[in-house]
Amino acid sequence: MADKLAGVSTDDPSVSRSGLPATGPGSPATWGRRVAALIVDWILANVAAFIIVGGQVWDVEAGLTWLPLLCWFGLVWLATALTGASIGQWMLRLRIVRLSGGRVGIGAAALRTALILLIIPPLIFDKDRRGLHDLAANTAAVNGPESR
Repeated sequence: MADKLAGVSTDDPSVSRSGLPATGPGSPATWGRRVAALIVDWILANVAAFIIVGGQVWDVEAGLTWLPLLCWFGLVWLATALTGASIGQWMLRLRIVRLSGGRVGIGAAALRTALILLIIPPLIFDKDRRGLHDLAANTAAVNGPESR
């Protein structure tokens, strides 16, 4: 990605301030696809929590209602760090890229995912749809490769 961004002028209207293309693969992901990926990941986290402790995961008196959130964090963090996208993002052809190039990595993925848990950081964003969580981790959610 860094190679594609090198030498790109942000004065070009087809390029974002972050150096991302305006359309096609590598362009900022739309909100609809990002929310859909979040919903898929949340469903998978609830399934994982159910597999771990059974139906009592949703029983408030059992005190395990935090487990789906922990499962979501683990699933999203590790998948992003290792593959560049959560399972939901992979399904919707989205990717998380480091603007400086290379893999997102364990630390940046942990920071990004932890800030998403706070809810507010993704709701405060710039023109390139990069929320505070992406700005802090120097990442961007982008459209992945086209399906063949």
